[in-house]
Amino acid sequence: MSRFSEVVVLAADAHEVMAQLTRENDGTRPWSGVFVPIESQWPGTFGRGWAAEFTHRRHWTHLLDYLQSLPWPRPETVQVLIHDEEDDCFGLWMMYDGALLEVPLPRTERYVAHDPWTGKESTETSYLCRTDVGLSLPDGPAVNRPTP
Repeated sequence: MSRFSEVVVLAADAHEVMAQLTRENDGTRPWSGVFVPIESQWPGTFGRGWAAEFTHRRHWTHLLDYLQSLPWPRPETVQVLIHDEEDDCFGLWMMYDGALLEVPLPRTERYVAHDPWTGKESTETSYLCRTDVGLSLPDGPAVNRPTP
């Protein structure tokens, strides 16, 4: 089962922190993948974003834990956007008290899905669904996303 995930990291003054993530994994990261800078149309004016695409969720397992452990110069500016192939929209994680927490977006709900390998419900596999578009919502339980 091939699944694609897009991950975007936005953070001010984070070039040094993100530099290591723009190179191949040297074995020190628990996940694989490389981020590329998001360039502005005006060189030297933006430079706060990096993006990566992963082909399987297992390729970015523990990515959020890893990102929250980095020495961000301005942690209040860190935002991580994640869009799995089955999601209706990007989910947003922001740094609060040293932890990356998902920020519940209006008119969305995250639902637990069945793990494709075990067939069991797993919070490791979930889908972010828009609740305002009139489509049927998944049968699985909703993930508790408390407001940070």
